[in-house]
Amino acid sequence: MGGFELTGINHLALVCKDMDRTINFYRNVLGMPLTKTIELPNGRGKHYFFDCGGGDQLAFFWFPDGPDSVSAQEYRRITATPGTMNHVAFNVAPERIEACRERLLELGIECTEVVNHDDSPSGVSEDVSPSTFVRSIYFRDPDGTQLELAAWARELTSADVTYPAADAGALERANGG
Repeated sequence: MGGFELTGINHLALVCKDMDRTINFYRNVLGMPLTKTIELPNGRGKHYFFDCGGGDQLAFFWFPDGPDSVSAQEYRRITATPGTMNHVAFNVAPERIEACRERLLELGIECTEVVNHDDSPSGVSEDVSPSTFVRSIYFRDPDGTQLELAAWARELTSADVTYPAADAGALERANGG
């Protein structure tokens, strides 16, 4: 299937307005070790990497002459635009999701209630049910990037895939079968 033998995400690279503020938030608030720092040639900026667990890295560019951040309204529009990013979700242990929310609140970080994503018509439920597949908390970093702490509630199976519902063989073909 594809021939690439991918083993995960090496890194996801975002852009920040203030590298010191970014380091403080990701290292000191979220607890991600800073693992690599690169000064771009000719004073063009910086490229720093944080270990976000499981061998995956979250990286940030900082450009001294970069544009200002967009407004919240423009950000909502952009995150629905193909070729852009909507949010970054970090995996946490299911038994830690409630404690993670409490910790965010203790740190003064605005966040959502725990959202139980499920297979109901609304896609969410008040309580965890057998169809709940992930539990999430959403919040923003200092630059406004939407972040998520996510805890898998159950193992995903082939029954969770309905692409496309009208053609049972399409999934197998899409997955290289």
